[in-house]
Amino acid sequence: MALTLNINGEDHVVDADSQMPLLWAIREKAGLTGTKFGCGIAQCGACTVIIDGNAVRSCNMPVAAAVGKSIRTVEGVSADNDHPVQQAWQEITVPQCGYCQSGQIMSAVALLEKNDAPSDNEIDKAMAGNICRCGTYPRIRAAIHRAAEIAKS
Repeated sequence: MALTLNINGEDHVVDADSQMPLLWAIREKAGLTGTKFGCGIAQCGACTVIIDGNAVRSCNMPVAAAVGKSIRTVEGVSADNDHPVQQAWQEITVPQCGYCQSGQIMSAVALLEKNDAPSDNEIDKAMAGNICRCGTYPRIRAAIHRAAEIAKS
């Protein structure tokens, strides 16, 4: 079945079963491999994308549910890695192994688009669905605060 997905502002026509997880349509059909597979049950956050402004786990969302919506992947955050979250991630040196980082970044971007000065508790709540096996949570929180500062300057 041909489905049209708007990913990072561009329409992608994908030939996929309507129940295929959105993650696989993004990675295998649209060729955008920044979004990662982690657990397949929406518990780790590696597959996080932003759909209509909300952080969503793409591994268990049927592709048909994303038709007509605006999907943003890590490739669509900025063209030159100059988004405040990306700048802060680099400045604070957040990643260790890096596998979870695309999902972490997408959750942070979604948070800051709704709340430009989140508290530690608000950050922890927004990021709770993203697991970092390396335990870089303090750096993630610091980077989100720093991204908020960068965005205001």
